[in-house]
Amino acid sequence: MTFEWNGIQNYLDLFRTEVTTSNTTMIRLFTEENTTMLISLPLIVVFSLFMALLANRKFKGRAVVRLLFFLPIILGIDVVINMLTITVGASGGLDTGSNLLAGSYVTIFLVRTLNVPMRILYPIMSYVENIFDLISQAGVQTLVYLTALQSISPSLYEVAKMEGATAYETFWKVTIPSIMNITFFVVIYTIVDLFLKSSIATEAYSFAFKQGKIGTGSALSVVYMLNVILVLAIAALLLRKVVKKNEK
Repeated sequence: MTFEWNGIQNYLDLFRTEVTTSNTTMIRLFTEENTTMLISLPLIVVFSLFMALLANRKFKGRAVVRLLFFLPIILGIDVVINMLTITVGASGGLDTGSNLLAGSYVTIFLVRTLNVPMRILYPIMSYVENIFDLISQAGVQTLVYLTALQSISPSLYEVAKMEGATAYETFWKVTIPSIMNITFFVVIYTIVDLFLKSSIATEAYSFAFKQGKIGTGSALSVVYMLNVILVLAIAALLLRKVVKKNEK
């Protein structure tokens, strides 16, 4: 293998002539991945905080509920999804299409027994798939938030109660300011985690090791890292201002 210096030609070719394995331009790929990250980030952060608040509440059987919720996260959400989506294959007589749960026993029961049309089931199943993805991506963040909530001094809530603060006011005036530093960590972690699972990394591997275009794969990796660093810098800058404002 021989290497030849060609300046920035690999970067120019990357955005001019090269396409992904799905025949998508690089500009569109980066646009879609950044858009997906911006949409998924607030959903994951808010969902993980919501689940942590539920797990932190005091009620009978709280330990069992926590075990049932966190066990799939510990074992891996893919195991749970596979258990819920056991399919019967072509012999089941159901046109599965591209939906993950279309061929599951639950779906077949709804179609054959209750005569529920597939045009109604498909949107429902797509929402269920998104819930699975959301839970799988919010597991670590939920654990971090739960630890943060348990570290808040109970005296703060006692003072708020003595001052006559409502539950809504206590949440925004006590809970949220107390976990802002943790929220900063959760946001940064979530951004990195989403980018690690991005299809851009797969494309860089495909260029370098499957297609033999090491120069193009290396250029894509550099641009990808710069994109990640830029997004992290913007997020850190915005969150730092919020954290400092709450500390004051």
